[in-house]
Amino acid sequence: MTLEDRIEPRLEEAQKLADWSRETIIHGATAFDARQTIARKLGVGIDGDVVTFGFWTPELLDHRVPDGDVFLEILSSDEPIDLTISHRTVEFSRVYVPVARQDNFTFAAVSGAKIGRREEVGDFYALTWRDHKGEWRRIFDPLAMSVPFGVFAPAEIYDVASMHQGRADADYFKALAGDAPHKFGPPTNILQIHVPTATGGGTIAALNRRFQRLAERVREGLPLEPDDQLYLGYDAVQLLPVEPTTVYEAGPGFWEELSGDDERLTVDLTRPDTTNWGYDIVISGMGTVNPVLLESGRPDELVDLAVTLHTFPTKPKKLVLDVVYGHSDNQGLKALNPHFFAGPNMYGQNLDYKNPNVRAILLEMQRRKVDFGADGVRVDGAQDFKWWDSSTQEMRHDDDFLQLMSDIVQNVAGTDYRPWFVFEDGRPWPQEDWELSSTYRAVIEGQRDDDVFQWGPLTFAHNTPFIYSFWLSKFWRIREMLDVGANWISGTANHDTLRRGTQVNPKLNINTRLGESRMEILDKAYDNPAVSMLTYVAFPGVPMDFLNATARASWGFIRNQDDKYGVKVVSEEAISLKWQVDEYSYERPGNFTRLKAMGFTTRDDLARFFEFLPALVEVTEYDLDEIARLLNQVEPPLAGPGTFSVRVLKEIARAWMDDMHDYCNVAHAVSALDPAQTDFMLRLRNFRRQNGWLRNNYGERDHFDYMQPIAGRTVFTSLRHGPDGQQVYTITHMEGGETSDFDPLRLKIPGLEGAGWTCTLRTPNIGPDYISGPIVLKDSMGLVFTRNM
Repeated sequence: MTLEDRIEPRLEEAQKLADWSRETIIHGATAFDARQTIARKLGVGIDGDVVTFGFWTPELLDHRVPDGDVFLEILSSDEPIDLTISHRTVEFSRVYVPVARQDNFTFAAVSGAKIGRREEVGDFYALTWRDHKGEWRRIFDPLAMSVPFGVFAPAEIYDVASMHQGRADADYFKALAGDAPHKFGPPTNILQIHVPTATGGGTIAALNRRFQRLAERVREGLPLEPDDQLYLGYDAVQLLPVEPTTVYEAGPGFWEELSGDDERLTVDLTRPDTTNWGYDIVISGMGTVNPVLLESGRPDELVDLAVTLHTFPTKPKKLVLDVVYGHSDNQGLKALNPHFFAGPNMYGQNLDYKNPNVRAILLEMQRRKVDFGADGVRVDGAQDFKWWDSSTQEMRHDDDFLQLMSDIVQNVAGTDYRPWFVFEDGRPWPQEDWELSSTYRAVIEGQRDDDVFQWGPLTFAHNTPFIYSFWLSKFWRIREMLDVGANWISGTANHDTLRRGTQVNPKLNINTRLGESRMEILDKAYDNPAVSMLTYVAFPGVPMDFLNATARASWGFIRNQDDKYGVKVVSEEAISLKWQVDEYSYERPGNFTRLKAMGFTTRDDLARFFEFLPALVEVTEYDLDEIARLLNQVEPPLAGPGTFSVRVLKEIARAWMDDMHDYCNVAHAVSALDPAQTDFMLRLRNFRRQNGWLRNNYGERDHFDYMQPIAGRTVFTSLRHGPDGQQVYTITHMEGGETSDFDPLRLKIPGLEGAGWTCTLRTPNIGPDYISGPIVLKDSMGLVFTRNM
């Protein structure tokens, strides 16, 4: 049967949707209410054999395209498509289906389409229209739920309901069902994970297998290895963004059409393989999963991971997804119609949050993404959600939109629920005095729910705990944490702070007591036992750890899609070579293979090149031709490919990003893990989980201060009072020289007096034989004592 015979247009059903949208707009309480209702019908809907398609298409009105020039395009491959193959050429049959339009909405319906599921790939689709020159143009579906070749290609007709059939975590959700939607509260702590560098496989499926293996080991009571301990002791797992990101700026695309006519199409298909830290998004496709992260090419992998976490032995783990709506990369202009955007910003494009259609579609994307089975949502860059107030001639924060995000009701396994929300919001950033003036509580104080969280001041980007006097300089922020930090995410190691740490000038006043080399200093600064003890025992809030930091793996700004500014980006990242790569690491087989192949055979070769590149980028104002010319005149000549050109510079930039992406993989750090450190961190996390009250703000009887006189070191002391007479006393040496021989339990702290104290936790650099009494504390040492009065 040909595709034309198989596909039956159902124009009557499409017209019903168009008429319904008209009635909805007429009778909606507000324009936004009406658009929210219509947004539920956009994208693909499946009812038995009938598949419906809905698009918001204001661009068709902009170009005055008549109905007779607009069609739904359906493409069906002649042979089954294997999404695990890197590259192949595929023959498609093509049909054009008439549509029904109502104002700026376009609908279509068909029967006979091949519907994609886990086991097989379905037909592909896009809206297509013919311009006045007779040339065909496509409108891709921003609400598509399966995009095997990215959002700049036709999407797959996918049966979302099939992903949820037989979910093994159905009982987890059903137990939460009630008369009103269940509201998830905060977890005790969070493990933050970048999927591509979390496992050797670099996919969601590979990460799922990691947790499945852990679950089996825990279930059977097997001994825990250091790399097991990295993932355990957490109540929640937060993934860096898993939505589609930018593609190669200069091509080639993952869907390249070679030839075709009205009935046939030949396409060169490439499995998406970009590398990205996750935040260079294009908004389109936010409701589904980045195909780069899918081993099988099927979005079911995200459901599988949620199931594994929710059925984890001893205690379910929550899944938190990271939503990025504060900006779009400029590539989004090619994926979406211009009505989505409100103008350029430092990241690319602002979104037009006040457009009721954009507002509704963004919220619908969020609803569909979280319906994969997430328990929580982290909102990136909430301070960037702004709109232009023409009456006051200023940009205003769209806090109403943030509230709408929090209000969305999800449904999984028949249970309605509202996820826990945490916002990253540093307003008035990017105002110059933001580090001083930001309260980090703007969203907390503005939302209706009392369990809304924000990233706290020690969790935001510009924190460098390896520079001398850091902790005393932040003491005023710490005092704030004690008073109002219960609803803050705490901890100094996350994807943003670790990245910023690699960009610090090594000539600054670095705390050399943290290690013998820059790599050791950076690793220990962001996986410091004393800092972790402070975070997990002394500070309120919800602690969060970044897997790359606790594994002491490298991390940075990873993005290999740039063409125009790729060399500039690498010049800014070049300083991380000084912090994260030593001679031994560079020379190891398998590391930096692309750069070595280009002639940078040693670390010194690359380091010399990186000394020149940033300086030339600055003095030439990023004139690539001039940069290449000047590099060719360096004496003695630079190592590398021989003669530098613009093309070669771009190849070097791409090689650096690809090599760094491989180098940052946590799998490479496993053999170097310190069992004492991983065991301590696990015991510390379990202590926090067993003492959930530590999340609360300090009370009147609680104490926090630093030992005085300072005498060349920073030593914090904390005494907290819990329920039923429980006391927890913490002392941590944060930086500086060693103390004299003193007894931590004899300090003049109200409430510390008396006997009965037990040394419950000690950092790995303190021997297990220490119980109490005099001790000399050095940098990164700490103790926790407990007693019940």
